[in-house]
Amino acid sequence: MKKAYNGGMESLFEKNMQKPLAERMRPKTFADVVGQDHLLTEKAPLMRMIQSKKIASFILWGPPGTGKTTIARLLAHETGCHFEQISAVFSGVSDLRKVFAEAQKRRKMGQATILFVDEIHRFNRAQQDGFLPYVEDGTIILIGATTENPSFELNSALLSRCKVYVLNRLSDEALDEILARVEAEMGRSVPVDSVGKAFLKNLADGDGRYFINLLETVFNEAAENEILDQKSLETLLQKRLPNYDKSAEGHYNLISALHKSLRGSDPDAALYWLARMVTAGEDMKYILRRLTRFASEDVGLADPNALVQAISAWNSYERLGSPEGDLAVAGLVVYLATAPKSIGVYRAWNHVLPIAKQTGSLMPPKHILNAPTKLMSEIGYGSGYQYDPETKDGFSGQNYFPDDMERKVFYTPFERGFEREIKKRLDYWNGLRKKKK
Repeated sequence: MKKAYNGGMESLFEKNMQKPLAERMRPKTFADVVGQDHLLTEKAPLMRMIQSKKIASFILWGPPGTGKTTIARLLAHETGCHFEQISAVFSGVSDLRKVFAEAQKRRKMGQATILFVDEIHRFNRAQQDGFLPYVEDGTIILIGATTENPSFELNSALLSRCKVYVLNRLSDEALDEILARVEAEMGRSVPVDSVGKAFLKNLADGDGRYFINLLETVFNEAAENEILDQKSLETLLQKRLPNYDKSAEGHYNLISALHKSLRGSDPDAALYWLARMVTAGEDMKYILRRLTRFASEDVGLADPNALVQAISAWNSYERLGSPEGDLAVAGLVVYLATAPKSIGVYRAWNHVLPIAKQTGSLMPPKHILNAPTKLMSEIGYGSGYQYDPETKDGFSGQNYFPDDMERKVFYTPFERGFEREIKKRLDYWNGLRKKKK
């Protein structure tokens, strides 16, 4: 567990040690925090709470390196509260008990405690429940930090007692501001060309702390008077994988983006999201399952070949593997994006299921039941059945619903793609059915 931070004096040993650049660049005031103006400008919600000195527990939700820890520290400094920081990764129940006990002592002395819990989503449900009585009675002001969607990862009871403030990934403009401050701290320009600067910002992917670490590496490793280009930087720096956790929200965000781009008939956007998932290391079988589902659910009978293409692409990928098989999946994405869309069958299926449950005891009409025994024949099984292929129109118009159930329409085809032809056939058969009544 990390020791409490309360703005205390550094030891002589700490003063003599060179701190990492990211720590030296940590904002000293809220005005120094970049990229979060929606929370920290004068009339923004978080700043209003700070100005009123009425601090309530809250959750900071945002990507790594966007200022969650810094905001919590500055809040403690501005309000005179004791600042206690723990990480849910390294702390357990015994650590929390000690924190709560010390906070209770401070409370009796008239000092409030801000407990900053990094990666609070890592605590299990029972551990999260343990915060509730201490938040409710004011022993602690809880500030939780999480990179995961609190709606999914935090107890509803804890969420109901905490506001949630969303931090944005840092924009290029925010990273430019950090770059200028780093150069001022170092007393010289970062030794990279303009393309190299863009490459570093792209590699940081909105993470301010990681961006500063990259800059520190460049300052430390570049030779005197050397100006690095992108190729030199790629050699110097280990390539960072995109921020992506296959069990976390980013996983579902990207598949949602792919699915909706396909539904919106935008092959370029769909290819982009596919590439994002592939480069992040997503399991291609998961992608193919979702694409196959899309072929039957969103394209449907507007293009019956879509499902065939999905299975074919899946087979191709399983035979070729990556990267050769990736092209088959990319081809499927383009096919699905450009195919006509219909949810006719999807709607019909969702419509018929509850009615099937309601009428589950009704027998089929006797004329469409086989009569393999004499008794079944005597009681009318199969009596009056007409074999449609032998009728004049190839259509008998007989009733196939239960006798005690009114005929219903579940499937209504759309005027798109192949379903236009299906609609023509259904309209024709409905016309014959009316004539035969």
